[in-house]
Amino acid sequence: MKNKIFQSIFFGNYFVGLLAIALNIESTLELGLPFNTFLYFILIFAAPTVYYTYAYTYAGVYKLHTNPRSHWYFVNKKFVKWSQIILAITSLIILIYLSILYVDNLKVLPFSYWLSAFVIILAGILYYGLLPKFIFKYNLRNTGWLKAFVIGFVWACTANVLPLLMLRIEYRGQYPISNLWIWLFINNWMFCTVNAIMFDIKDYPTDANKHLRTFIVSFGLRKTIYYILIPLSIIGMLAFFAFGLINHFSFMQLFFKTLPFILTIYLAYRLHKRQSNIFYLVVIDGLILFKAICGIIAVHFAY
Repeated sequence: MKNKIFQSIFFGNYFVGLLAIALNIESTLELGLPFNTFLYFILIFAAPTVYYTYAYTYAGVYKLHTNPRSHWYFVNKKFVKWSQIILAITSLIILIYLSILYVDNLKVLPFSYWLSAFVIILAGILYYGLLPKFIFKYNLRNTGWLKAFVIGFVWACTANVLPLLMLRIEYRGQYPISNLWIWLFINNWMFCTVNAIMFDIKDYPTDANKHLRTFIVSFGLRKTIYYILIPLSIIGMLAFFAFGLINHFSFMQLFFKTLPFILTIYLAYRLHKRQSNIFYLVVIDGLILFKAICGIIAVHFAY
């Protein structure tokens, strides 16, 4: 029973929904913003779960497979189908309710906020190639190097743009873009991009057969680890140190915010050895949760 629940959380992408909530809480606390409404957090859990699960439920993916995750989807296809329906309907109801509740605020929403929402939605649509081919024939999910950066960008928007957008809709509050916000956005973008590159190592055989030129396919395992993952993590850590020192962060803030970079470097080195699917789903994706927790703890030492 415990194993089934464990598999459902990670194979069914519910963990992804929890990551979205964790990153939102982290950025809200770090920026000193008021929290969004409870309905927003339900939406931010349900929508990413549906979005990520879509890749495993469309175009006849339900078939018996040696891959443990694909096999789980085959065995639990009825459960996944109903989960997708319930979460999608829940998301739609919340969107409709909030639109009606804050219709006056939406009417005066500045153009920049509408543009931000459009860019996030467009990136999500293009990632799966959902537009008709005569409009845009490329699928960003199959564009090799760009894939990881698109994933990182969407996560950074989820963590740093959506909370501000919803606060503006809910309270008409003006929350100007600060240097800290810019740093957090770039930090989340690069951290989640590195995480996506690490995750692509799991899919190396499949991507190679599809001639999808991801970093791991283009450079091989060793070069990806030593020339991309570890250097990017070190650069990110040094950049944070510089930013923290300029902004007079305390030692404990620096310490906790540095831990995710150190753990990323360690786990990147461990990817020399073949790892199971569950390792990537729990440990590699878990890096994002660990980063959010460290950020939340670091906020405590800011005051």
